[in-house]
Amino acid sequence: MTSGNALIYLSDKDLGSLGIQPSEVADAIESALIAKVDGKLHTSPKTVILPGDGRYAMSTLAMGDDGFIVTKQVTVCPENPARDLPAINGAIMVMDAQTGLLRAVLGANWITAVRTAALSVVAARRLADPHAETVAFVGAGVQAHSHLAAFSELFPLKRICVFGRGKENADKLCRYARGLGLEAESCTNAKGALSDADLIVTSITLDYSIEPFLDARWLKPTGFAAITDVCIPWMPAGMAAFETVIVDDRLQELESDKPMLPYEQIAGDLTELVTGKVDIRVRNKPAAFAFRGISLGDYAASVLAVRRASDNPVK
Repeated sequence: MTSGNALIYLSDKDLGSLGIQPSEVADAIESALIAKVDGKLHTSPKTVILPGDGRYAMSTLAMGDDGFIVTKQVTVCPENPARDLPAINGAIMVMDAQTGLLRAVLGANWITAVRTAALSVVAARRLADPHAETVAFVGAGVQAHSHLAAFSELFPLKRICVFGRGKENADKLCRYARGLGLEAESCTNAKGALSDADLIVTSITLDYSIEPFLDARWLKPTGFAAITDVCIPWMPAGMAAFETVIVDDRLQELESDKPMLPYEQIAGDLTELVTGKVDIRVRNKPAAFAFRGISLGDYAASVLAVRRASDNPVK
């Protein structure tokens, strides 16, 4: 980590060493949601480019009245693991909102992983069983690891089950879970994994050619699903089994070329959930948070990291 009077550089390794907990990022996101409602945080919709060869490029932009502009660019390259490179790479610029001057450059991988899980935490705090003990993971990559870290802080977890194509990634996630003191196993049956879980996290490759293979009707009534893969693996016919589906941004979903689910099935977005505009007092069916990606999450996590690094500079 390098810093100076005008510029901070934080690599992904530096960001991970700051000691920021998932709950802190979730708290920062909730504060940002309130700031947006109050007109003190301004965001633009996420932009996406799909070149057609499995790559995925996106960018976000947000400006806050607290003095920051944050812009992020991230690309997902599914062939990178074969090159011994991370599948997700990118960079974040943090600028002064009054002058436009560059204040910090951050690696994007840590922010992307942690902010997604923290967004799920914001929803899970209100929609999931607070006594949840079991998590089923469909997909065992970066988001599975970040969600396990976040959910293990929030819930009294005892066991995880991993359903995925890659044995190496599944074994790695299981080892990580055992390091947290949890029971962990790979599962060969998706229905069995989901029907037994209190929490479900799906994070498969963003490939719209994949045939859906998960059914929300398999979930227990108190189940909660964190869907980070724009609902690609979920059967459309089963989505009505969710009594409450929260998206990160309702307007963004309405304007999307590829909706995650029928718009009328959306109960609200994170802003409406946090401000109490979604009635969740009585629930007899599973709930879900469906993530597409919003600049607000990147803003909150990045500003938190820059402030933490500024308070604890390392030469």
